[in-house]
Amino acid sequence: MSPNSDPPVCKIMDFGKYKYELSKKEKLVRKKQHVIQVKEIRLRPSIEDHDFDFKLKNARKFLEQGNKVKFNVMFRGREMAHQEFGKQLLNRIMEELDDIAKAENKPKLEGRNMVLFLIKK
Repeated sequence: MSPNSDPPVCKIMDFGKYKYELSKKEKLVRKKQHVIQVKEIRLRPSIEDHDFDFKLKNARKFLEQGNKVKFNVMFRGREMAHQEFGKQLLNRIMEELDDIAKAENKPKLEGRNMVLFLIKK
């Protein structure tokens, strides 16, 4: 195992056993890592208070589990003329969850949906 020494020293070993040990180490590393998932919560601009609180409670639970939360405000028909309601809703969400989450970016419009990503602080 010393190729630079004089004479070079090597070790005779079972290659199958070596590959088995490497695979065991890789499995152990994969077992300990945590994959962050993106949980999506879909809203409408005209949501009632109880529904809003229920969605907020679920978002808080997802954030405490270590997941990312994507809030998706969907606009239909004439609601597209009043996008400020969607922006107000997303700003309200950011204020409510300010203690445990931060916004990854500002709310942005993607087609007929306004999107906001929150991650745990």
